[in-house]
Amino acid sequence: MLLAAHEVQDLNELTLSCVNSITNMACFKTQVQDPELLALLEQHFPLHIQDYNIKVEYLSKAEGATSKLPIPDLRPVLSSYTQASAAAVPVTPRTTVQQFNDREIATAYLLTLKRAGREYAWAAMEMSHPEIRSFLEDAFCMSCRHAYDIWQWMVSKGYYPLEPASPATQAVLGSFYHEVQESLIPQ
Repeated sequence: MLLAAHEVQDLNELTLSCVNSITNMACFKTQVQDPELLALLEQHFPLHIQDYNIKVEYLSKAEGATSKLPIPDLRPVLSSYTQASAAAVPVTPRTTVQQFNDREIATAYLLTLKRAGREYAWAAMEMSHPEIRSFLEDAFCMSCRHAYDIWQWMVSKGYYPLEPASPATQAVLGSFYHEVQESLIPQ
């Protein structure tokens, strides 16, 4: 597949990012203690491999990629989306580490997914080839869904704070904007 120079450079950076994600996940899977977190990592891992392989195909094969990245379903599991069920657990960085704990694993993975999502969104906006643009949009959605899974796990353990917005703040911000009557929009 003939690609524009900027597409090849973006794909190179995104592929290298996948190398990092997959390598870290492989390490994390050997160190994680929580069975639920392990199950999430094992569920996500094959999709990251597939994502990587598709990028390799775009970079190395004249016909481009032969498969499509599946977008996982959004799986809400929290009983509230404004209030954590577990008390927040304070954290302090460790300066000597032989093995990651589950919180560190989840945090590293969540931050990797967030960064990858931003990079996918940015690169998708820059792609001139519609097939690669669609692939990166799918990869963005995959990162979003995986990040949501991990974020929910972290909230349930008290590792990520979640609290409702102040009603006063919401009222002030809500009164700041006024709706546009859609029936008044010129056609």
